This record gives sequence, C-alpha cells and structure tokens, in this order.
Amino acid sequence: MSTKKIQIIIEGATGRLGNTQHLKGLLAIRKEGGLLLKNGDRLIPEPVLLGRNADKLQEIAAPHNIAWTTDRQACLADTNNKIYFDASVTAGRHQRAMSAMSAGKHIYLEKPIAESLDEAIDLAATAERLGLKNGTVQDKLFLPSLTKLAKVSKSGFFGEIYSAKIDFGWWVFDGEIHPAQRSSWNYRKKDGGGLVLDMGPHWRYIVESLLGEIKSVSCKTKTAVPSRRDEKGLAYDVDVDDTFFATLELVNGALVEIHSSWASRIKRDDILTIQVDGSRGSAVCGFYRCFIQPAAATPKSLVSVEAPTSENFHSQWIEVPDVSTYTNPYRCGWELFLKHVQEDGHFPSPLRAGAKGLQLVEACYRSNAERRWIDLPDLSI
Repeated sequence: MSTKKIQIIIEGATGRLGNTQHLKGLLAIRKEGGLLLKNGDRLIPEPVLLGRNADKLQEIAAPHNIAWTTDRQACLADTNNKIYFDASVTAGRHQRAMSAMSAGKHIYLEKPIAESLDEAIDLAATAERLGLKNGTVQDKLFLPSLTKLAKVSKSGFFGEIYSAKIDFGWWVFDGEIHPAQRSSWNYRKKDGGGLVLDMGPHWRYIVESLLGEIKSVSCKTKTAVPSRRDEKGLAYDVDVDDTFFATLELVNGALVEIHSSWASRIKRDDILTIQVDGSRGSAVCGFYRCFIQPAAATPKSLVSVEAPTSENFHSQWIEVPDVSTYTNPYRCGWELFLKHVQEDGHFPSPLRAGAKGLQLVEACYRSNAERRWIDLPDLSI
C-alpha cells in the first residue's frame, strides 16, 4: 500500500460552507490517513486555499498547516493543483470555473453552479469537451434522514406515490435587534442572492432522486423582509426573493408542494421536513430522523369541533432505525468525487445535473412572472 497526495484549490474557504463543511470534510480524510482506493492505496487531499483576504486565509490555514494564496493566476497555473472547487458567492462562479477549466483543472462546484441555465450548460459542455472530470455538490442526499427515506422508497414501501410536502426555512434576523445568520450577499441580486436560486437546485435533485422526474412547476415568490442591515450594520434594500411557494407536477402524476422561507418561524420537528404519502404508506423526515406509517397500521382519526383533540398523532408513527453510521454529507460528496478523479469511479452528480437545477430555478421565476404553469422539457446538453 502506498499514499498519494492530490492538491485541491478551494476558492471561498473563508465562507461558512467552504470552511465549516467542505474544508472540514477534506481535513478529516487527511487526518485519517487518506481515502482508501480500490488498489489499496490511499489518496490524501491537500487543500490550497484561494481568496482575497490574506489575514482570513492565514487564520484558517495555519492551524492545519495547509497552503493558501491570494494570487489566483499563479494558483491556477500551478500544475500540482489538480482540482478546482468553488464555494464562493454565486455571482461570478461561471467565469471563475471557466478560467479553472482553461487551466486544465478538474471541476467541482457548489450549487447553484451558475447564475443562469445558459451559463450552466456552457460549463457542462466545456468540461466534457476538455475531457475534465466534473461535478456539483448534492449534499442533502447524504443526510441521515434522506438516506433512510431513499431506502424506504427503494423497498417499494410507498406503493403508488400520491403527493409530497417539503417545508423548509427559518427566521433570519434582519440585523436590527440581532445580527443576521446569513451573509448579506444572499439578499442582493448582483451577488447571486435569492432563495429560489439558493434552494431550487436542492429541490430538483432531492425530488427527482427520491420521488420522480419533474414535469412542470407553478411558483409564487415574495420579498417578505424588504430592508436589512449588513455585516457592518449598514442598512440596505433586499432586491431578491426570501420566500417562495411552488407546486411540482411529476411525470408519474404525483404532486409535490414546496414551502421555502427565510422569514418563517419554526414550529415543526426540524428546519426541513419532508412528507411523502403513497397508497401503501407514508413517511416523514427531517435532517436526521425518519418515521413511517404503513397502510395496515394507519389509525382512524376522529375529528371533533367541540373539544381539543387528545389524539397523539406523533406516537402513531414508527421510526426508521439507524443501522449504520453516517458521514458528514459534504465529505461523502468529496469521497465520491476524489474516486471519480483518481480511478474514474462513478459520480452521480456531474455538471449536467447542476444545469437541471438552474432549469428549475428559471422555470420558477418565469412561472411567478407569468402567473402560470411552466413545463420542464428534457434538457439536452
């Protein structure tokens, strides 16, 4: 057995996702002696942090003894850097990724992979033309809950799927009383902000991986909180959506209702809840736990308008047990992509999949503008 290092450019490592999720996952692989490959060798990821703020880069890099630079051109020109990963702001991602591919780097991108469908298609086509390994992050599929939900679905538990409901979001402070929990760029169009653009790609791969292909969408967006304060306490106007409701019609006839909001206070089991109802049973999950109710065990609920119900609906569900340990979802994606690059292993979410996310985003915005259903045709790249 031997070890081999692979250097990975991480642009946007000073941000929340880049630092606390992606970098954390890669460093965990390194700490454990590398990723085990088919031939028994171990692949050790060596991050190279790329950004504009030298002080922040050094602060993050120093405790882990990893390289950092503010010289983007030199970083891309270095042939020792094999993979380029972008977790910076959405705005400009297309241009950054194109320059990395021009330098011969394999490409892995946070979602959304671009600001428009045309840019996303351009990225996918360019990566394929240049023969570069490519992919986009689909972290939610590796959540413990969705891993369980996928196994429940694969077992045939649902029978015919009738409908599903996705409820996601929380209250993001506007900066007046408490600092906002999200960066201000998320609320500016010029920086690639907006909730549809942020979460639409997630909903595309979650729904199509677990429930079925999307046929059409109806969507309504809203800016619930029109004014906020940024990281310096300065007031600014929000010019993107922070709330959207969408209904998806699937090819198999099922309907999926999605509520997403950064202006909704939580009174449910988790920040994200997904309920799937089918002829043979239903399932409900959050980020970590998953519960099922088979048809044979579905109680007859009684409704009274004269007194509050005493029925404990939560107790009528069966929890899907943990039968294995779970890995950080972002690390799961990295392990698959590293094997894809090093030994040509299968990678389930190439940039083509990222482009489908942008197709749904644009269909949602078009539906909102035209106040009608929008079809999602096959996406040919």
